[in-house]
Formats: sequence, C-alpha cells, structure tokens
Amino acid sequence: MSESLNPAPETDEAHDLRAVAFERQRRLRQEPRFPGGPAADPAGSHHERRIRSFQPRRSRVTPGQEDALQRLWPKWGLDIDGQSVLDLPELFDGLPIVLEIGFGMGEATARMAADDPGTGILAVDVHTPGQGNLLGLADRNGLSNIRVANGDAIILLREMLPPDSLDGLRVYFPDPWPKKRHHKRRLIQPEFLDLAAQRLKPGAVLHCATDWEPYAEQMLEVLTAHPLFENTAADGGYAPRPAFRPLTRFEGQGLDKGHVVHDLLFARS
Repeated sequence: MSESLNPAPETDEAHDLRAVAFERQRRLRQEPRFPGGPAADPAGSHHERRIRSFQPRRSRVTPGQEDALQRLWPKWGLDIDGQSVLDLPELFDGLPIVLEIGFGMGEATARMAADDPGTGILAVDVHTPGQGNLLGLADRNGLSNIRVANGDAIILLREMLPPDSLDGLRVYFPDPWPKKRHHKRRLIQPEFLDLAAQRLKPGAVLHCATDWEPYAEQMLEVLTAHPLFENTAADGGYAPRPAFRPLTRFEGQGLDKGHVVHDLLFARS
C-alpha cells in the first residue's frame, strides 16, 4: 500500500513557533531603522491596500547617511502617515513649492535647490540611504529649502496636501516597470494625473523625464489626452531638457550607452 502524499499535520508547538517568528518579522518591518528617523511604514494600515508604483529597497546605510538621518530628520524630514494636512507655507517659510517624486540619492535635487533657493522642494522617496544622503547634502551646502518626505507619494497628494498648493511637480526617471504585466504599476496614469491636477496651481508645470522609450510614449499619450494639462512643447511632442534639470551621473552613463532621454513638460490649465 502506497504512503499518503498528504503532509503530516502541523503540531501545536510548531504552529506556535511559526506564529512567533511571523510576529517578530512583522514588528521588525514596522520599527524604524534609526530612532528619531523615518518610519518603516508611516501610513501603516490607515489606508487601503492597492497596487504600488514603487518597491521599497533595503540597502546598506553608510555611517554618514545614518548620522544625517538621526540629526536632521526631526528638522527637515517628515513621514507620510496620511493623518493630517500639511501647512506648506509654515513648512517652507512661505516659499513656492515644487514636489519631487523619487529622488534617488538626491544629488540632482540638491543641485536644483542650490540653483533656485527661492523655491522649496518637497522631495519624496522610500529609499533610506537616499534620504540620508540628501539630508547630508542639504546640511553641508546650507540648503534650507529642502524637505524630505518618507512614504507613498499618492497618500501625500491625496491626504496631506491642500488643493492648488503646488507650484510644480517633478517625476524624474520613475520605475518603468518594463514587463507588460507590470504596466499597471507605472505612476503616470490617468488616475494619477487627476490627483496631481487637483494639487497643482493653474499654470504649474508637471515635468516628467525618462530614458525608457515605451514609457515615454505612454506618458505623452496620457498627458496629451488629459483635459487639465497642456503640452508646453509647440509641436505637441517631447521638450528639450530644461537647464534647471541637472544631467546626473547615472543619466550621463545612459547617454554614453546610446539611451535617449525624453522630457515632458505639461502645464496645468
């Protein structure tokens, strides 16, 4: 007689050990990596689960980045918890404000802040080393017009920013999610544009840049079709890279390999 293919039932002791391990891992995910720094999951379970356009990365944080996070987060950092509307004039001492979604290691953001000290940059990302690096750059270069936000930019836009509060929105080199089954994860979609239009002042510019040709084509298509955005390019296509967007080291490496970068600048009507 053949043995049963069904696995042996789990004992109560094994079940309890597995439950304890699961709870330990859950708590670790929710605890901040640095006391006083960015929260591991700032919005927690306050908001609905949905398809995310980003994937949190747990990379190694250098001692300098850790120091910046612990010293400067209480001063220039904020967690996107979705629980209150930000007082942007107070946060930026009355400066006009541009929201930047996804800043990588923050070099380009710091350069733009240095070149335009009369504009506040609210820079959003979930990459802890990048958050620490940008805070360190701001501190070393005396850039008081940068604030670093940790968490989901959609929750920030929807729950924490007042209508008509932004003077610009920048989305540089977002994840292209190249596989067709992942295209629904791309950030630049009609629903995102609906939300962005509510938070941008009339005349404010949404500036996107990507080196992924199929994503550039999708961006151009959905932006052109949206009734509340107007292409600033006279020919209705892509725009030249504006002088205020720095050419980053990563972008330069791509250009050396033959990549084509497309900029799209659409004004809120």
